[in-house]
Amino acid sequence: MSGYRIGLVVPSSNTTMETEIPTMLRRREAVDPTVRFTTHASRVRLRQVTPDELARMNRSALRCAAELADARCDVLAYACLVAVMCEGAGAHERAERRLGRAAGRAGHDMPVVTSAGALVAGLRALGARRVALIAPYLPPLTATVVAYLAAYGVQVTDSVSLGEPDNVAVGRIPATRLVELADRLDVTDVDAVVLSACVQLPSLAAVPQVEARLGRPVLTAATATVHQLLTGLGVEPYVPDAGRLLAGPIPR
Repeated sequence: MSGYRIGLVVPSSNTTMETEIPTMLRRREAVDPTVRFTTHASRVRLRQVTPDELARMNRSALRCAAELADARCDVLAYACLVAVMCEGAGAHERAERRLGRAAGRAGHDMPVVTSAGALVAGLRALGARRVALIAPYLPPLTATVVAYLAAYGVQVTDSVSLGEPDNVAVGRIPATRLVELADRLDVTDVDAVVLSACVQLPSLAAVPQVEARLGRPVLTAATATVHQLLTGLGVEPYVPDAGRLLAGPIPR
């Protein structure tokens, strides 16, 4: 049996990553008793999702990487997509290097995943070049996400911004609302739907339903992050009921 420690750098106001990530990992364990996961979080201060607060959080995240290095985690995930994307094209690669160096200075090297980089990688894995997406952010921050994906060859053809800067309020949006919003998206010519371009916006429960309704692969910042975490650990990225990105082929 293999046991893995997952380190999460979590915004202080985030209430979703520490529920959706472990839920997916428990589902993964249920289909393969040879692997076990524990999750360990270090929090970094964030209340309002604004450029200034996001920039301060990025600087403080280095402390979190050092704390998770003390726990000897096997992989680290920086769980704030837009904070990284605000730093411009290529920012997830730079952030992963910074956090990796911080962990190394604390005495423990480990691979680093960012939810921003995970979304890019997840779309690439699906072969998705045209997408529609939903984001909780104020419209200028959603535009930042759109521009970031464009730099990696992904065109956002339709999007919804919920205009909510309060991160706690974002975590209270029911997943059922995403089903309603997804029905408004124009998916005529898209390869995939990003149901939540934010790790705080609860979405996991809605993924299978929206995928069935729209007939397109559906992923979220959280499902993409789990895909990259498992891939980085050398574990087959399969999670039941989490969308096409994590759909298999593990059933044997």
